[in-house]
Amino acid sequence: MPKKMYTGKVVSDKMDKTVVVAVTRTYQHSTLKKTVKRVTKLKAHDETNQCKIGDTVQIIESRPISKDKRWQVIKVEGEGR
Repeated sequence: MPKKMYTGKVVSDKMDKTVVVAVTRTYQHSTLKKTVKRVTKLKAHDETNQCKIGDTVQIIESRPISKDKRWQVIKVEGEGR
């Protein structure tokens, strides 16, 4: 089974080698048939501390790195500042 990959925006970089990435997804509500937007915050491993707040990054699923970290930053796509 392939690993999941998401694109999101960095909302926090205060931790060492860790960034919090907000991943936004839209889906259609099953009963109301209305488009709903959901934001999920994921902690991702950033080995070189290169990500800053506002950057758009691509993350991939990985083995557990710590209690909450299950993702790794693979590419910084754009700078949002």
